Amino acid sequence: MIYTVPHYYKEFRCIAGDCGDTCCAGWQIMIDDKSLEKYRKASGGLGNRLANSIRWDEKRFRQYAGRCAFLNDDNLCDLYSEGGPGMLCRTCREYPRHTEEFEGCREISLSLSCEEAARIILGCEEPVRFVTKERPGEESYPDFDFFLYTKLAYSRELMIGLLQRRELPVSLRISMVLALAHDLQRRIGRGELFAVDGLLSRYGAPGAPERFAAKLGKYRLDARERGGRMQELFGVFGELEVLKKDWPEYVKGLERLLYADGTAGSARYAGCTGSAEGAGYAASRRAFLEQNQRSLALWAEQLMVYFVFTYYCGAVYDGRAYEKIRFAVAGTLLILEMAQAIWQRNGAVRPLGLEDVVEAAHRYSKEVEHSDDNLRSMERMVGSWDAFRLERLLEVISGICD
Repeated sequence: MIYTVPHYYKEFRCIAGDCGDTCCAGWQIMIDDKSLEKYRKASGGLGNRLANSIRWDEKRFRQYAGRCAFLNDDNLCDLYSEGGPGMLCRTCREYPRHTEEFEGCREISLSLSCEEAARIILGCEEPVRFVTKERPGEESYPDFDFFLYTKLAYSRELMIGLLQRRELPVSLRISMVLALAHDLQRRIGRGELFAVDGLLSRYGAPGAPERFAAKLGKYRLDARERGGRMQELFGVFGELEVLKKDWPEYVKGLERLLYADGTAGSARYAGCTGSAEGAGYAASRRAFLEQNQRSLALWAEQLMVYFVFTYYCGAVYDGRAYEKIRFAVAGTLLILEMAQAIWQRNGAVRPLGLEDVVEAAHRYSKEVEHSDDNLRSMERMVGSWDAFRLERLLEVISGICD
């Protein structure tokens, strides 16, 4: 079995009670069958507490006021402190690690939903490298399409390589990856996997970025138009299952900061009239880019690499490669737009900090990535909403930070 992880993977250490948003609250913690059997056999005081703290029919820990029954007032786990690490269920033992399984390969990443993991991912200034190690053991996956998987793996390697070409504008890099996924999907749909190698050669050829950039000139929006498009994308949040009770009001607050023209403070931005439709967003957007352009390019790259590595090759199971990339683009755009709102909330007088973008990424990931229903809903929306058509995404990407 080949294991692949990002190079920063081993840097993660849980900060326990120092975490600003514990992973033991706000969502249901499911228990695997092996741990459940262990808990059934536990005796003494801990055994009694386990018996009363588990919803056995639903295979999950009970919650009180949205907090796991074993989470104490210091945001520490009583099950860990009383029973040791061996008493943790698989969910608690592995989080924030995310594993994707393929024939002969297991890929493990850190999840943005963990604040500390998000700091590592978004605080990484160098291009992400991926480390592989082979260990004994093999699992069989019936009907696994290894030929499709190899084409996905090769195309992902090219996509990550394109995303990390820092001499190019990040909007061009993301646009090329999106267009590549679009073109590859057409070949998957037609059963023409034999043509993928030629497609990859074309996108990876010398001069390809320059030729692609020449075609992108028509896909540009002014800041007011872009604000309208991004508000449209914000609409996805209203279609998702709510995992944390404060999420709806939190995201509505960010949306009001971004798109409510004439709100208090909008006139502070240079050139803002405050009254014309979209003027507040346009002015704040200009000021935001002036202060944060370089950092935004880095964060856009790292977010895209995170999403592409984590989800793209999963298309081997459903054939939806293009939707996986549109999901990655949507996540990157929405997280950075949320970060702009946080910058405005903080007064718009200093550059966006790492903790600000960590807040946005962590909140987005916790709501979107940790619900199978929400992941399915996002995939449905990026596959059907007009806002996620290739041309419309290219237009929004063009103003991501340049």
